[in-house]
Amino acid sequence: MKLIFISGPSGSGKTTLSNQIIGKIKNGIVLSTDNYYKTGLMSKICSKFVEGYFDRNISFNYKLFKKDFNFVLKNRISIYARSYNFKKKTIKKFLKESNNINFLIVEGIFAKEFSRTLNNKNYFFLELKINKNDCMKRVVNRDLKERGKAKKQAENDFIKSWDIYYEKFNNKIIKSNKNEFIITKKTNLDNVLKKLFD
Repeated sequence: MKLIFISGPSGSGKTTLSNQIIGKIKNGIVLSTDNYYKTGLMSKICSKFVEGYFDRNISFNYKLFKKDFNFVLKNRISIYARSYNFKKKTIKKFLKESNNINFLIVEGIFAKEFSRTLNNKNYFFLELKINKNDCMKRVVNRDLKERGKAKKQAENDFIKSWDIYYEKFNNKIIKSNKNEFIITKKTNLDNVLKKLFD
């Protein structure tokens, strides 16, 4: 099974790129770290009082994500999918079967950290580097439509999110294998995809 990790700050196009890849392959699934935030009372409280909560590791349900990741990796099947509701701070689990999985794509702001926990370095890693203003426009649009935020709050949250993401890695790409690519607006995606599928 091929593993592909896609990381980048909020609004950089991780989900879009994941969908592009899935559209070109058979027997692949995407696990989005956005669907594995913590739930319950503590999450509701922390999201109100901890600045940039959803961009910090304390918000990520690592244990649940690892359980689903390992299940797919071991069995090459997926039975359920999860969807996080940012307004209610809940996760919906629903039936979505996939068999004979050949590609597992992990995308999200926690994808980089999770990939570094793996002993197996035989994976592809795509890091999106997109202009800050372009990312902000996408995030504000999304937050107004899907997350019930006011425009000013969405803008402030994005700026904090951007800073948190890059502070984690001191704005550096850590090269751990030859299969790591930086994706910008000028990147020829077809060339990258050829390397993924060869």
